[in-house]
Amino acid sequence: MASLWKDPRSKFWIACFTGRDGRRLKRSTKTTDRRTALRLAAEYEDAARKKRTMRQVRSVLADLHETVTGDPMASLTARQHVENWLSDKRQATAAATINFYSQSLAQFLTHLGPVADSDIAEVTKAHVLAYRNSMAGKVAPKTAAHHLQTVKSLFKAARREGLIADDPAEFVEKPRMASERARRPFTVDELRAVLALADDEWRSMILFALYTGQRLGDVGRLRWSNVDMVNGELRLTTGKTGRRVIIPLAEPLQRHVATLPVSGKGDGPLHPRAFAVLSSGKASGALSNQFSSLLAEAGLREPVSHRSKDIGRGAVREASTLSFHSLRHTAVTMMKEAGIPAAVVMELVGHESAEVSQNYTHIGKDALAKAAASLPDLVAAKGKMEGLR
Repeated sequence: MASLWKDPRSKFWIACFTGRDGRRLKRSTKTTDRRTALRLAAEYEDAARKKRTMRQVRSVLADLHETVTGDPMASLTARQHVENWLSDKRQATAAATINFYSQSLAQFLTHLGPVADSDIAEVTKAHVLAYRNSMAGKVAPKTAAHHLQTVKSLFKAARREGLIADDPAEFVEKPRMASERARRPFTVDELRAVLALADDEWRSMILFALYTGQRLGDVGRLRWSNVDMVNGELRLTTGKTGRRVIIPLAEPLQRHVATLPVSGKGDGPLHPRAFAVLSSGKASGALSNQFSSLLAEAGLREPVSHRSKDIGRGAVREASTLSFHSLRHTAVTMMKEAGIPAAVVMELVGHESAEVSQNYTHIGKDALAKAAASLPDLVAAKGKMEGLR
């Protein structure tokens, strides 16, 4: 039989009722009126025992909500909630992240089919599980986990806003990561081999990634206005986290910058071809493929065919242990091996780290400069590099 319980830490009555499996369940009634709360508890139990549809349960709850508050209960379709959630996120989220959210949730809505245009409360755990499992054969496990996390954030917001009573994504576990190959850093000899084959722009992008630890998209979007040669610093806002970073330019990188063409300074791009690709609205994947081809030419990975094996265009491709992002790992690894404290390393590359935030309030400029100086000098004279090609 349904009953009520009062938690001393809350002003609301708690409904206690029995489910179909005989277990006693508890749900907050979100009301301080005992009579209304008892009625709600009885409805909870009736719904649980008769296994009503979510639409029927929500209809009962909507009536009770209007009786208690005088206002109709909020109701949105899954598609409408996605649109609202993305709109809110755009106010304080990097454009690249918003682009991922938009594409990810568009796939989720497509997977839901007609349910996407039903009340969001009709989306169940089974829907979310099926979506997660459908991603398993299409993308790498890490990417699938990112898609699932986006869905989890979506429903967490829906529950917070009172659109749903229970979060269908809350207890859906991330996909297994065992099949994903671990990335590794480059060796110095491998870096020299790639630099020897790279054209001027790719050589510059590789050096910037190595000596600053920045991601491909951020390196490709660099402008001359980001470079402060007077103070020997690179200043930018990272695309992934929106974090403002100031990175000391290692002496080899300063020498490299001094050799770049003078034309185009001011607000012009440092790497015009990459900048044009990224400015056209394309993701950095096209640049990643170019870099992969360069690695293949250097004998550091299998040639890139850009074709999946027998199971469709969207299928998972075998991951290489080396990629442009490996330059970031290389910078971190080399600095740590040189004895640079982890907090300083993470600050230099702009990595978000809870450990850094908790234990360090400020990383001094001298410490960052020392970290940058610990990296090996791979900036050979121009004539020497041409002789290596």
